[in-house]
Amino acid sequence: MDMSDTSRPAIDEVDLMLANARLRDELEPYRDESIDDPSVNRMPLKTENEYLASMLAWERAPALPISCWFSPPLVLPAPDSLGDQEISKLLGETVQRLYAKNVVLRFTDHLCDRDLYKIVYRDILPSCEKKVDVPGKSLEWRCVEDDETWLRYYAGPVDRRRFQEEHDLDLPESAEPKFKRQLPGN
Repeated sequence: MDMSDTSRPAIDEVDLMLANARLRDELEPYRDESIDDPSVNRMPLKTENEYLASMLAWERAPALPISCWFSPPLVLPAPDSLGDQEISKLLGETVQRLYAKNVVLRFTDHLCDRDLYKIVYRDILPSCEKKVDVPGKSLEWRCVEDDETWLRYYAGPVDRRRFQEEHDLDLPESAEPKFKRQLPGN
């Protein structure tokens, strides 16, 4: 009789329990209601450990300007110093580099390349964010600065109706964005 087949699940369970205890100990200095959330106790142990590990990674992650997530730091030329073709080329390269660092740009199709480049240059690269390396997780940057733009180009019928009910406002007409892009992560 092969005892290893029946004993392995028990060993896995013990390993998971030990890992859980270690993660909870390491999270103790950061303890708040999210760790004590009752829904955590309803998770399978493996899922709970993944959740606790991602919380620990978040707590320990440095908050750095996104430009400093790169070595050397990612510094772009000022938008006014570039022609349209240079902007388009540099924007494409920069979006790929951001994606490689798990920064995903959303809602960009209403912006021309120059305007999107300005957002990357002015808003995204200098923004201090937690650099968390957790598989499958990314920093999502919504390139919409106001509700009207989101409602016009990106909100579906349900979101539009919900927004109108909540705010009792006239909505802008829906429209197709002018600059369709196929960005990584979308």
